[in-house]
Amino acid sequence: MKRKKQDDDYDAVEKPVSSAIATTMNTEILLQTSPKLSQKQDYIFHGGRRHVRPYYFEFISHVNKRWTGKTIVDLFADEFKGRAREYYVGAVKCGRIKVDGEIVPVSYIVKSSQKITHFVHRHEPPVMTDDVEILVKEPDVVTVCKPASIPVHPCGQYRKNTVVGILDAEHDLGTLFPIHRLDRLVSGLLIIARTAAKADFFRQQIEGGMVKKRYIAKVIGVFPEDEKIVNANINYNGSEGISTAEDANSSGDDKKVKGKPACTKFTRIDTNGTHSLVLCEPVTGRTHQIRVHLQYTGHPIANDPLYLHRHVDNLETKIAKRIDAGEKKMVSPNDYVYSSEDFSIDPMCTNCPKLIPQGYEEHDEALWLHCVRYSGTGWEYECPYPSWASL
Repeated sequence: MKRKKQDDDYDAVEKPVSSAIATTMNTEILLQTSPKLSQKQDYIFHGGRRHVRPYYFEFISHVNKRWTGKTIVDLFADEFKGRAREYYVGAVKCGRIKVDGEIVPVSYIVKSSQKITHFVHRHEPPVMTDDVEILVKEPDVVTVCKPASIPVHPCGQYRKNTVVGILDAEHDLGTLFPIHRLDRLVSGLLIIARTAAKADFFRQQIEGGMVKKRYIAKVIGVFPEDEKIVNANINYNGSEGISTAEDANSSGDDKKVKGKPACTKFTRIDTNGTHSLVLCEPVTGRTHQIRVHLQYTGHPIANDPLYLHRHVDNLETKIAKRIDAGEKKMVSPNDYVYSSEDFSIDPMCTNCPKLIPQGYEEHDEALWLHCVRYSGTGWEYECPYPSWASL
């Protein structure tokens, strides 16, 4: 699903704002900060979702080739359409947007490699309220059962509402190094190193092809009884956020096969004639590989919003057509009623008094794809099956 580009989406360096008093629009803002990424009091639970109390944050980026020569207002208005041009004019005038640490006029033309900072009242999207359950806790490794809807680490609009952020708030584990990633809507085993040395140990085994991965999926129809190996290139379209598969052997000499080589082994576990439980063993690790390869077999994941109905463009329509009418439904985030006890309204913020960020349209429901096991030389970690893994 396409969405308007937010300031959170640019290639920015995250800078925790140190304890200080910031002055904007002749208003002094006391910044309450901590060296921790998250704390327990940062979260609000409402309508079956975990929300983050809005907080002040400074994004830092540097002028790239495409931005060079634009006025500071045009740069933001053209590149980050999540806010109106008038907001950016005001933000430049009051110093919330600065160039090389200085307030500049709205007509200022940016130059290559200059540092741009944007001080914002940050609102994060909500995630489901499921606990991040710790499975194994060792001196240099912790494994967890990642719930669906929660990103692994800070990215895009998410920072505190991540596995790493929640673990910091609720278990105070210190610096963490996730050694593999799971898509936001995928659940299951997540292995996290607690030291840089252990992270490098896992990285070398993964890059060396020494790690075996197992997932389970609930798919449409009766999956073939015999083991099925799919060798089909994965071509990921970043602007659309979707992958396609193409058989490496299907193209003639005059047509170049798109994408990167990818291989997944599938074995049926069980079927009831409507759905099948399938063991998925990816040999490579491409974006959305298992989801796309299952679609390629004609048996997509039964509640996959991207790949179940490939010709349906509207996400609302996709969800309406999902197979299981008993999926977990939640109260709309827009049902939240502002309370001054939850957070203070920022006069310049384009999201206040709402709790969720403007333009948020995600529908967080657990994708029926779950990581159950990772193993390598001298180690193995597992995760229990989810509740949907039965027929």
